[in-house]
Amino acid sequence: MYRQVPNLITVSRLVITALFFIGINVRVPAEEFTGLMAICFALFLLATGSDVLDGYLARSWKVESAFGRVVDPFADKILICGAFVFFCSPVVPAAAAAACGRPDLYSPTGIAPWMAVVLIAREFLVTGIRGLAESRGIDFRANWMGKLKMFFQSVAVGGVVICFIAALPLRGSSILYGLIVVRNTAIWLTVVVTVLSAWQYIVGGWRVMRRA
Repeated sequence: MYRQVPNLITVSRLVITALFFIGINVRVPAEEFTGLMAICFALFLLATGSDVLDGYLARSWKVESAFGRVVDPFADKILICGAFVFFCSPVVPAAAAAACGRPDLYSPTGIAPWMAVVLIAREFLVTGIRGLAESRGIDFRANWMGKLKMFFQSVAVGGVVICFIAALPLRGSSILYGLIVVRNTAIWLTVVVTVLSAWQYIVGGWRVMRRA
């Protein structure tokens, strides 16, 4: 039975991710907004924590499975890419837009549509390259750059939600301004690391094709 625990954790991450998106999309009165965003942040932490836990258990118990290799990265992509899509769309909560919408800081969330496109394009590219490599019997698991990319992406999404939490209580304060600057820095670092990660996979994929 314990062999299925990592897979159950992975599946639960998809459920938590769905709840996170629902929370981000819900319209509530301004006085309830901060509490709702705090719940969303807790859900996001739970989802990212489960990503670490299921992989650790699968490796420790030596119960890595084909299901986990497919669904685990799928759940990660849905969480991060979905969050970037939500945050560059009109569903951004009005309360956060009013409090964080500094014209000189780009947007209420700091995420532009093209940034979401970069993240999604990278995932499609890597999926294609990985499929080609594994069809040739070559192990093409996530490398250290891919893990670093996931770290920065998680920090960026978490930073957006933290700014939502602080938006109304700290409206107009230098603390909120500082949080937004840190959030935007994390977002741009995410874009840079995502592009570098994609390039690393392109180089690896080219070597695979040459060997083929």
